[in-house]
Amino acid sequence: MLDVSHLAVDHGQLRALWDVSFRVGEGERVALLGANGAGKSTTLGALIGLYPPAAGSISYRGSPVTGRDTTASVEDGIALVPEGRRLFPSLSVEENLIIGGQLGRGGPWSLARIYDLFPVLAERRHLPSTSLSGGQQQMVAIGRALMSNPKLLLCDEISLGLAPIVIREVYARLPAIVAEGCSLIIVEQDIVQALKAAARVYCLQEGRVALTGAAASLTREAISAAYFGA
Repeated sequence: MLDVSHLAVDHGQLRALWDVSFRVGEGERVALLGANGAGKSTTLGALIGLYPPAAGSISYRGSPVTGRDTTASVEDGIALVPEGRRLFPSLSVEENLIIGGQLGRGGPWSLARIYDLFPVLAERRHLPSTSLSGGQQQMVAIGRALMSNPKLLLCDEISLGLAPIVIREVYARLPAIVAEGCSLIIVEQDIVQALKAAARVYCLQEGRVALTGAAASLTREAISAAYFGA
């Protein structure tokens, strides 16, 4: 589904990614690990069209998409759950969800399906999004992205700032999302959570891929060494 080859990205005069290559298959869950500043969020930003690549290529569903804008990416079935959720604070829970479906793409996800996935949101649909707990706001952010009916969902630090029991609840919904024909890229700093959630893992270190392999075959020691550049 996705093939990223030798991707480099600059933020002004600073090179954030130097040489990142990875692939994601249909219906696959892939985790990108790494410490702060390793290039994980920049990688997702390049995939969705927020950051133009300085070098390398991105191929999505057999077509080159390097450097296209965000609107084209979403229209083609890529959606981002951003770090920090970034909900619209002046809108209700349901209004935030509806915004995610404005492109009118056909697919399995509708308001009713989102409420089936996250029943607590149905109970709070008319409340301001900012009145929800952090975990519930994360559910809104995921639901908003799903409303565009993506084929590839990019999840950026969806466990950030959440209690362990809430993290487990959020991650427990991911298999149901994949079952609807959606591939996932999960950016995480939590090694244990990433190994549970993904089939394959790529560890970034200073803008480069330091380690890759099947989640079941990688030891925490090997990941830790790549994570910290040991």
